[in-house]
Amino acid sequence: MVEVVLRAVRVDVGSSTPLLLLEEVGGDRVLPIFIGAPEATAIAYALQHIETPRPMSHDLLGNVITALGARLFAVEITHLIDNTFYANLRLLREGKEVLVSARPSDAVALALRVGAPLLVSDELMNDEGQVLEVGDEDDEDSEESEATLLAELRDFLNNVRPEDFDQ
Repeated sequence: MVEVVLRAVRVDVGSSTPLLLLEEVGGDRVLPIFIGAPEATAIAYALQHIETPRPMSHDLLGNVITALGARLFAVEITHLIDNTFYANLRLLREGKEVLVSARPSDAVALALRVGAPLLVSDELMNDEGQVLEVGDEDDEDSEESEATLLAELRDFLNNVRPEDFDQ
């Protein structure tokens, strides 16, 4: 498993579809996953630490997990089958691991709320991860390299389609 962090939640300009960008910790790959607008909002709320008067769905799920004596200790994004990403919630309850199938967007929203790490299977990252190359250059070349990197990422985001990934 590859540990990732949520680098950004963006909206694909062409389709107006939200997109998660999960970046490999200590690496140069990014896994893009298209998600729904409600899930993007839930993730944005978690990132901005916005408190709501009543629990939102992902807050409620976290509360239920805790009330049942369990703890979410990791989220794993495991497969891409027929343009649909799959994930698991890895729970620990009474010393036993419990796996619960989940959509990656819901799993990420929950993980952000409870501080659980995000993991992507090696095979999935190898197959679907986008490599963003950054070399060892001097400062002048580094600025040019950063501009090139940003241009490559913009080109990728402008050309990727929702059909290429899970919506």
